[in-house]
Amino acid sequence: MRLKPLIGVAALLYLVTCSSTLHAQAAPDSNDSATAAQAPATSAPSTPANDEPTPMPRVAPAAYPMQEGFIDSRGVLIYYMTVGRGAPLVIVHGGPGASHDYFLPYLLPLARHNRLVFIDERGSGKSQKLDDPAGYTVENMVEDVEAVRQGLVLGKISLLGHSYGGVLAQAYAFKYQNNLSHLILCSTFPSTTQMNEVFVKMKQKMSPELRARIDAAEKEGLFGHGKDYEKNRYTNDYMIAAWGEGYFPYLYGNKPDPNYDPIAAGIVPWDLYREMWGSHGEFVIDGNLKSVEYVDRLPGIHVPTLIMVGDHDECDPSLSKEIHKQIADSQLVILPNSGHMTFVDQQKIFTTSVIDFLHPNLQKRNAAKAGS
Repeated sequence: MRLKPLIGVAALLYLVTCSSTLHAQAAPDSNDSATAAQAPATSAPSTPANDEPTPMPRVAPAAYPMQEGFIDSRGVLIYYMTVGRGAPLVIVHGGPGASHDYFLPYLLPLARHNRLVFIDERGSGKSQKLDDPAGYTVENMVEDVEAVRQGLVLGKISLLGHSYGGVLAQAYAFKYQNNLSHLILCSTFPSTTQMNEVFVKMKQKMSPELRARIDAAEKEGLFGHGKDYEKNRYTNDYMIAAWGEGYFPYLYGNKPDPNYDPIAAGIVPWDLYREMWGSHGEFVIDGNLKSVEYVDRLPGIHVPTLIMVGDHDECDPSLSKEIHKQIADSQLVILPNSGHMTFVDQQKIFTTSVIDFLHPNLQKRNAAKAGS
């Protein structure tokens, strides 16, 4: 389930070309308001002779400094990047083997309300690689998230996981629920068996010609082909067929990425990917993620939970409906005309849904202002 890394490339370029401090318009805080209220009253300035209105004083832009670093998680250095203000919202990415880059710049508006803490999971992005791929497990990555929480002294956190990151977020909730204030599960699955059933149906909907090409490549074996430097990854033809023609209709809807390149999607930590996803193609999970069977454990989650999915998501909406059914009082948002990259296809709906979920009082105040 490879996510589009060119979003990550664009995000890196975005961050490099910008200063390390992000700016956004914001109203003065309560202290500023109080100071203004205590200032002595002055007479209103007279209107100039040419009847032009006096310009309003400018509000200083709010600054959102970025911080990055590494947390030592039992001998593995885990990269983090933070930006924003407020209660911490930890964000874990998909793949497995992608990085936090593909969230940017799309999730930045959330930084106005929360301190965003992006993590690159072990073996991914800027985090440390392992000599032994057997160390790439959901359970170990749960401990990495907890190490970041402790290392940054975050206290209780909200946790957002997208795609495979949603699997990781569920696993974290099972073990460390007391450390959570909110849980947000985006375009994910609670059961590898159910996800594999979705892949079977996905193949059935393909054109016979595309399905035949994919089946033939998988039957022949997907690794060991081409030049020596090509043998430990999918062939270009398979990447185009599986990720380009097969997956693309389920990745985007409203805003398909014009720069999407299925071959560039193959720039991944392949040892991690094969250990966790498996080596038999994109339409079956048979690596160590086959142990993910969480449906019966979901009723044990009691923190406020938001579930979001695209209406034609690669992780079919039926999977999110199952999670919603199992977690009492959870909220389910199905984003229209949206694939797996919901925060790209429907950025405004995605952002508003998260903010309203994490800050219900803010929603009420805005509604009151609108009605006044």
